[in-house]
Amino acid sequence: MITEENRIRRDRMRFIKNSLSSNLALLGILFDVFYFVNIYQSDVDVYYYNILIGASIVYNLIFMLAVFLSSEGVKNYKKNYSYLLAVVGLLQIVRIFIIPARAHAAVTLVNGESVVVMQDKQFTLVVACLALSAACLIASAVVNFIRCQELSEHLRFLENQNA
Repeated sequence: MITEENRIRRDRMRFIKNSLSSNLALLGILFDVFYFVNIYQSDVDVYYYNILIGASIVYNLIFMLAVFLSSEGVKNYKKNYSYLLAVVGLLQIVRIFIIPARAHAAVTLVNGESVVVMQDKQFTLVVACLALSAACLIASAVVNFIRCQELSEHLRFLENQNA
């Protein structure tokens, strides 16, 4: 049973933007920016000069474009962008096991001395950034999905009421 207050709240959804989902998606981009700035500013001999970093840069560009597009889509209660945000959020979790995990386990020679490529502090920071980015993106997807369902039900109710 839907109360009058809930009905009014749902009716307002027809006229206002889904700013919570949109802002969560943008926050996901921000945490990703913190991640890649931290990784790309690292200079441990030539460890980071490889094709994997090049692919990571291209992925980050595509990531930012896709999430920004999704943030605009969820702002207008488009359900399909929830799926895109959820997939990209899961990919952020997968990314933890690519560059950060490998760099944390790697050792390289710098001036004849063995040096760990990624120290524990940096590893913790970049993993936290990717995890927070993933959490924001998945939360954005879930909030948008729920709100799209509510709005869809409300619009069906209005159609039935007017019929």
